[in-house]
Amino acid sequence: MEYVFNGTRQFWRAYKALSPDKRAKANAAFLIFNKDPFDRRLGTHQIKTLSSRAGTKVWSVVIDGDLRSTFIIRGQEVTSLNIGDHSIYR
Repeated sequence: MEYVFNGTRQFWRAYKALSPDKRAKANAAFLIFNKDPFDRRLGTHQIKTLSSRAGTKVWSVVIDGDLRSTFIIRGQEVTSLNIGDHSIYR
């Protein structure tokens, strides 16, 4: 399936605030993500508490250590919601 990718303002603000090292790791992960958000190298998993609150499945990928990115899928559209440590799950 081919997806269309975009990010929320919150995502882009948080992405720009990352250190250069974390941003480079995020960029490497997004190369994989853009081909397949469920590639096993990303450790994609559903965040049940956020999904319950949002009323739709909210997914997370593991970028590095404690660096995560959350996203939702609606049809062929993938929207990145946020990027950061585990506090983005709150």
